[in-house]
Amino acid sequence: MQKSGILAKLNGLVSHEAWASLIGMVYLGLTVNLLLVVSCLPLVALLVTTDPLYSWPLLALAVPLAAPGLTAAFRAFREHGTSVRAGGGLGPIRAFVAGLRETWWRALVIGAMVTAVIVVLLVDVRMLSNTAAAVVTVPLLAVLALLAVAVGLVSLVAVAEVPTARLRDVLRASLYLGLRRWYLTAVSLAVLAVQIAVFATAPALGLGLTASAALYLAWTNSRVTLRPVLELDEKATAQA
Repeated sequence: MQKSGILAKLNGLVSHEAWASLIGMVYLGLTVNLLLVVSCLPLVALLVTTDPLYSWPLLALAVPLAAPGLTAAFRAFREHGTSVRAGGGLGPIRAFVAGLRETWWRALVIGAMVTAVIVVLLVDVRMLSNTAAAVVTVPLLAVLALLAVAVGLVSLVAVAEVPTARLRDVLRASLYLGLRRWYLTAVSLAVLAVQIAVFATAPALGLGLTASAALYLAWTNSRVTLRPVLELDEKATAQA
């Protein structure tokens, strides 16, 4: 009787729409987590079963293959937001599949470019770490590596938002706006760093619960970063 009274009070305090929104977010997060594991399986398998210090060449090959899964997750987030605001958006599974189908090639190219840049920078860090110039060059190369990750993240969100955009325009806008709104970029990178730490200590927790939450926050920040060009694209589409 007491539990029934507590539930009745909760139902009175929280509206039906709020419960539906909460359940929808939970379903979105769990579904995206599962689909991410499936779409990024080569990378996940390598991270779980090998030591990255020794398997980094294989990881460098697997990372670009995971990029389409990220854009598909961002597409699922976008469709969920559309369904909440206006109704009619695709469900998480259909949105994820649509994201893969529409953006996989551009996402793969972006992932390969970012991975290549980071590998070159890390090799340079390794070569220069024991030289006299390491005090200057190593921090500079580390900053460039973070910048590459940031541009890659914003670019993947841009591709998920506008799948038909030219890749050159996407990279240019991501670099400019990512630096202009550096505070949002820094928050996104910090959240992803925390997610990596969670995955390193508890892979099941990182893959099953926190991955979609971290990516959702990074997606939200990146959309705000890209707002100027997204608004221009919406105006051009409306005029057409």
